[in-house]
Amino acid sequence: MFVSLSPITWLGLLGTPLLIAMGQVLFKMTSSTAGDFSLRGLLALAANPVLIAALALYGFGTIVWIYVLKSVPLTLAYSFMGLTFCFVPLLAQLFFGEPLTFRYALGTVLIFAGLLAING
Repeated sequence: MFVSLSPITWLGLLGTPLLIAMGQVLFKMTSSTAGDFSLRGLLALAANPVLIAALALYGFGTIVWIYVLKSVPLTLAYSFMGLTFCFVPLLAQLFFGEPLTFRYALGTVLIFAGLLAING
């Protein structure tokens, strides 16, 4: 089935998890400037441009995902969302210097094996 998908659908299948992962990085960046949990703190948070960018990425990713689901059954497409577990640590290492471990590499291999098992 996946061999017959258009390049745009493939871009959506792989791009949506990447957009979600990028949003997570921006959420983490936002957390370092978040104030206390009060009305003033929440209003400042709501006006934070990094948070707004994260929400925009999530929104755009959702729109892309809706169009992906026109071409791919949800039960198969959703397995690609597991790629966020691969992308987030890579981006966290790039932006925050968080370590990549052998366990991360092993988990990534298992996620790809799961994708092949589900969609192969």
